[in-house]
Order: sequence, then structure tokens, then C-alpha cells
Amino acid sequence: MKTKIKLGVIFGGRSGEHEVSLMSARSVLSVLDVEKYDITQIGIDHEGKWWSGPNTLEALEKGSIGNLSRVFLLPEPGKTVLYKRENNGEVESIQPLQELDVIFPVLHGTFGEDGTLQGFFEMADIAYVGAGVLGSSVGMDKSVFKDVMRSNEIPVVDWITCTRKDVENDIQTIIEKCESQLSYPLFVKPANLGSSVGITKVKNRSDLLEGIMEAARYDRRILIERGVNAREIEVSVIGNEDCRASIPGEINPSDEFYSYNAKYHDGDSELYIPAPIPEELTKRVQELAVKTYKAIDCAGLSRVDFLLDKDTDELFINEVNTIPGFTTISMYPKLWDADGLSYSKLIDELIELAFERKMERNKSKRSFGD
Repeated sequence: MKTKIKLGVIFGGRSGEHEVSLMSARSVLSVLDVEKYDITQIGIDHEGKWWSGPNTLEALEKGSIGNLSRVFLLPEPGKTVLYKRENNGEVESIQPLQELDVIFPVLHGTFGEDGTLQGFFEMADIAYVGAGVLGSSVGMDKSVFKDVMRSNEIPVVDWITCTRKDVENDIQTIIEKCESQLSYPLFVKPANLGSSVGITKVKNRSDLLEGIMEAARYDRRILIERGVNAREIEVSVIGNEDCRASIPGEINPSDEFYSYNAKYHDGDSELYIPAPIPEELTKRVQELAVKTYKAIDCAGLSRVDFLLDKDTDELFINEVNTIPGFTTISMYPKLWDADGLSYSKLIDELIELAFERKMERNKSKRSFGD
């Protein structure tokens, strides 16, 4: 019999996108081939504790983790083993639970999609799905991402960045700067979060004040950008150095913008696959998606989001999601399915790309003078 790939699927996490991660993980787990993969579920709770055991995902969804074990990985090269902690009275012991070949992080937002967990995997020297430390961190921080896009002559919407400390010290100056350099409506966003968590569309000074305070609840860095009367176009990208873009899709949100509620709750947003745009624009979107992907050294997968100005026909890169949503309604797998790559085959390819990326990393010398 062919040896199964020992796959760890990690989900949950301590970010505002914890619940979205659980929804994505449920979809991923539902299509994994149990004849091909020996699957270990690893759930991270809101406090950042790692758990594994019978029906880990369901236990986290219900908030009932009594039958799970605390688990951890060691950040050192060698055989990658998931260990569990056992507590017998006053004595705590550590026992090996499962050896792992590759990890699929189905985590969104901070402590999962921002390079922190990827750095841990690099330390452990294990294959993992998705972008590395650089691509993940740049893709997560909306302000740094825009700086990199500008340096690569990729169009982005004008913006201002401030910190929570700036807000605490002198929010009035921030508001005046926004009003002098930008124009309403504006979007206020936590710089390091996704799924539209903490995002507010503001139309006046009072709204701006509330929007900044809301974004500051979720991140120490806050982005304020000019609002665009835009169509929202999305493209899925897959691959490492050699990557390819899917057909574009378009979202017609049920809300004023593609808010958290519009994405995951009301079910009234409309998805158009393929996007009803001219062939020439389709090619331009795909080319820009690949250029963006390579500019931040992405790997594995990303969803690249565009804004197409309804008034001027200008095309802007909005953001990159290095671990995009994988729910049944998520655009990333839907676009590939429409392009002829089924959900299950998509997951298989992403895992193969993780091994490919690991082999490429292994080519690098770790010492000087040999």
C-alpha cells in the first residue's frame, strides 16, 4: 500500500477571524481524501492554546474541548512530531501524538496569515501550504502592501496610515489630515485583518471618528483610504515561482460594500463567474494579479482583489489574501472550479506545492565556507 501523507490541518486562532477559519476548515476537511492523507486536526482557541483529539473542529465550534488534549510542536528541525500534554494529578508529562509531513494552515488574520505561524513552521523545517514569512506579512499589512505596489508601479487607491498611539494622543490631527488629503466617502480599516472585520465606510467627520475608534479595537495600525465607487473583481492565483491566475469573478455585495455580514451571513450577495468584463480587461486583471503575487513573493495560493472604478474605469489593486476563505461560498475555490480545477484537486495541488516549496528551501546552504 502507498504510504499516506501525514497532514496536519490547523484552524481557529486568536484573531477576529476565528469563526471564519472554522467555516473554512470544515470545507477543507470535507474534501480531503482519507485514502491519501492521514489527517490530524489541530484547533487553536481564542486564547492561542493548541488542541487535538476526537472531532477537534466540532469541539471548537461548540466551545466544548473537554475531550481534547493540549498539543504543541517544537520549533526545531528534524522529525516533526505533534506532542500532547498529559496531566496526572500534580505531574505533567509529554507524549508524542502524531508525526507530520506537511501542514495546511486554514487560519485567517493575525497569528495565522501574517507570517508569525509561517516563521514557526520555518523554524521547525516542515512543509506547509501557502506563502512564506515575507509574502504573508506583506500581504497582511494593507499599508505596507500598498507601498510595495506603488514601488512596482501597480495602481492602488490613495491612503493614510496611523497607529493606535496616534489616535490616543491626537485623533483630531488625524481627522484633519484625512480631510485635507482625501475626500469622503472614506474606508477605515484595521491594517492587519481580513474578512472585512472592523471595516467602516464613513461619509462625514462624525463617522470618521467612530470608524477610527472601531478599527483601533482590532489592530494597532489603522488604514484610511479614499472611497471608490467600484465594482469588486477577484482573481485566484496558484503556484510558486511558476504561478497562474484563474478567470476573474465579480461580487455584487448585498451591503454598501462587501462587509462581514454580506460575506458570511445574509446570503444575498451575488457572485458572477466569470466576471462580465471585456476580454482585454480580463487579461489585464490576470496579468496584474500575477505581477502582484510575485511582487510580494507569494507561494501556494492567494486571492487578489481589485476595484474597478465605475466612473473612470480605472483599475486598482485592493488587497491580497494569502490564505483566502475556503468556505462553500468563498470565491477562491469557486473561481478554480469554474476554471476546471475541482475543490478536492485544488487542495491536492496546494499540498504538492507545499512540498515543492520545501524542496526549494532545502537547496539553500546553511553554512559558509564549506
